[in-house]
Amino acid sequence: MPGLINRLRSAQGARVFATTLMLALYGLPAAHGTEAMNETTSVGRVELGADAADADATIACLYPMTGRSASYGRDSIVAIRMALDELATDPAAPRLRVIVDDSRSKASFAVRMAEDFIEQDSANILCGMVSSGVGMAVSRLARQRKTILIGTDHASSRAALEEGHRYYFRVSSDTWHSQAAGAKYLQELQQQEGWSKIAFLGPDYEYGRVAWRDLQEAFELYDVDYQVTGSYWPKLYEPDYSLYIQSLLESPPDVLVVALWGGDFTAFIDQARTTRLFSLMRVANFDTGGDYETLVALGDTPPEGLILSARHHVNWPPTALNRQFVERFHERSGRYPNYSAQGAWAGILTVAKAITLAGDVTDTEAMVEALKGLEIHLPKDPEGYVSYIDAETHQIIQAQAIGTPVPSEDYPPAQVVLGNWKVYDAESLKPSPALIERRRGTPGGG
Repeated sequence: MPGLINRLRSAQGARVFATTLMLALYGLPAAHGTEAMNETTSVGRVELGADAADADATIACLYPMTGRSASYGRDSIVAIRMALDELATDPAAPRLRVIVDDSRSKASFAVRMAEDFIEQDSANILCGMVSSGVGMAVSRLARQRKTILIGTDHASSRAALEEGHRYYFRVSSDTWHSQAAGAKYLQELQQQEGWSKIAFLGPDYEYGRVAWRDLQEAFELYDVDYQVTGSYWPKLYEPDYSLYIQSLLESPPDVLVVALWGGDFTAFIDQARTTRLFSLMRVANFDTGGDYETLVALGDTPPEGLILSARHHVNWPPTALNRQFVERFHERSGRYPNYSAQGAWAGILTVAKAITLAGDVTDTEAMVEALKGLEIHLPKDPEGYVSYIDAETHQIIQAQAIGTPVPSEDYPPAQVVLGNWKVYDAESLKPSPALIERRRGTPGGG
């Protein structure tokens, strides 16, 4: 097996861990869980699609496949298989070889892995990444190596603004768009309920810090008056939130905005439910809180006052494409997708469309030009709208929907879905030219 990364791998033990994790997350019986694992959760290096000798392009993707965020890699692999199946029905589509490996959510490890992909696997495109810290570290390598990177899940807006470059593109919503939608929602809520005090709790790394900055900047843009009672910074994958919860109870805001994601957010909810926290404040998570896995964890009696959104929803928009995506994912894996799945699906189809437009994946400059402004119809698109990659920021432009939990048995084992939607159209959330220039520090950018 090539490279340092492959020599460091211990796949057998990781497979056991991933199997246990999936069964614990979803409460699946062993037979069902094992069947789903065969399709979805190979841990360690996975090669999909065309053989190296027959492929028109090699795409190398980095996802967490072990640890607390392993489900993001698991669902991304299912979605990549779905995208490849779709491309296989089109004789004119490029033949793609897709390599997926475990980033371990560690930036230095992921950079070495990306170097191996480029040097030893002749990867034409890098893709994926869940952690913003990992994504931005690999993006710097991509810039240095003049290799196109398609971000499918990490969300720090700095990746496309301050550190955006010619070879970086992202096909999932970022913190600016989600927090701008959140600021609009809270502006409307303030007019209805008159809240004034707000607190923020987010992971103490790139993603959390930028999400809070983006929310504050959006408040300023929309002239929202507010008082900050506190900002709290647990480490990523923190097991115990009791000290943060106690501090919130001692100085309660009217609204608590949380930027924890995945298992961190569900752990916070579970621990906060044992206290008076949800009776004292509204709790909002505008970027990841409405993920399907969170809905499962809420059970049949979610805490009062939750306000949630995510980068994809199983029940919104109510379009044929979204229903088809969700149903096919369920048929293939035996479960419903978390939001990372749509990002991975979008990433593969975006690369394929860009290759068709450019003519040759090895013509990097033609690929860059093909990706600028590229339109792609995605499950997240409401009726009549088509997502596109902004030519200036290289960030996909999409509508954002925010809702609250409502009872539903349509997507078991979840017993709630989001409803009472407020939808913010894509163009209204785009950063202005002035904001882009200010964030980048120089006119133009890109």
